[in-house]
Amino acid sequence: MMDRMAAFFKKDTVLCIALILAAGSILAVPPDSEYLGYVDFRTLAILFGLMTVTAGLQKIGVFDQIAEKLLGHVQTARGIILSLTLLCFFSSMLITNDVALITFVPFTFIVLGMLGAEQRDRLLLPVVVMQTIAANLGSMLTPIGNPQNLYLYGKAGISVPAFLRLMLPYALLSLVLLVAWGLLLGRSCAQPPVFEKDTAQASPRREKGAAALLILYLALFILCLLAVGHILPWQAAFAAVLILVFLTDRQVLAKVDYALLLTFVGFFIFIGNVGRIPAFRAFLQSIIAGREIATAIAASQVISNVPAALLLSGFTEDFAGLIVGTNLGGLGTLIASMASLISYKRIAKEAGDRRGRYIALFTVGNLFFLAALVLLNVLISR
Repeated sequence: MMDRMAAFFKKDTVLCIALILAAGSILAVPPDSEYLGYVDFRTLAILFGLMTVTAGLQKIGVFDQIAEKLLGHVQTARGIILSLTLLCFFSSMLITNDVALITFVPFTFIVLGMLGAEQRDRLLLPVVVMQTIAANLGSMLTPIGNPQNLYLYGKAGISVPAFLRLMLPYALLSLVLLVAWGLLLGRSCAQPPVFEKDTAQASPRREKGAAALLILYLALFILCLLAVGHILPWQAAFAAVLILVFLTDRQVLAKVDYALLLTFVGFFIFIGNVGRIPAFRAFLQSIIAGREIATAIAASQVISNVPAALLLSGFTEDFAGLIVGTNLGGLGTLIASMASLISYKRIAKEAGDRRGRYIALFTVGNLFFLAALVLLNVLISR
């Protein structure tokens, strides 16, 4: 029993922390009618819909096909590096940073494996680090790019164009730096072989009835976007996703990250309860007030940026500051963004003897991008 509990805590550490905090806060504030007001059901419903749709698109091989077609036109090492990196950067804006890395990092092992052992060993670690940074930074541009954006966007009550304007300078600088890094990395590489289109390893899966499912998932994705933009009631989008996917492709429902949804619920309960303890609320407000960006960046390094967004949002009204801070806070330590663990686990599995070197390169790269974006924030704030 203890071994199973330890394994569960190791697998879902953030969820366990959220549940422990929620349980502790319940002891201080016994359950009452106000508890129902704690949970942001809109965020949970839209997040469920987006995760379901992207899981469905991934299941029928849509993202693999996009990657294969794009790389089929690339003939140079620089082109390969930039394509693999920018796939994560741009796709994360719509399918979230987690899904981008889950999809394209394994594909990277296949692609680089076709270049020969020498170039694969030279490129593997820096390219995966670049992809991880790219996914975290590309996702910050849109309200649906990552869970904290979706939540804070709803709390801030701003329009989609206003959100894009807020994060666009950071996304543009990130893109420039990523392209420059890719060009430098590919500079000394020899000409790679031409990709074979029918390579068995690289070929995406073809699901039976994939065309009909593709139309369904694209339609549901549009409904989710309409709900994000407050054009369609979130209840309607949630019901459409749940009912239609259950009737047509119910296996996909098992691929939804319910642990993330439950993590949100745990933090909602904790934030709601501690917000009703005057002394604790006043203490946190005094720490955060006027320092939202710096506090969010610092908190993200320890508890990751999604929990930081949930926690800090209960004690400040500067949601724009939290949006910037939690997105920049995804850079830094390996746990600053939980999506970064996806890449690390893949490296640990496929190249375990190089984990230390990967962490070192990851940390240096993240700190460089974090410093550059913090400097940009300072210039913008003046």
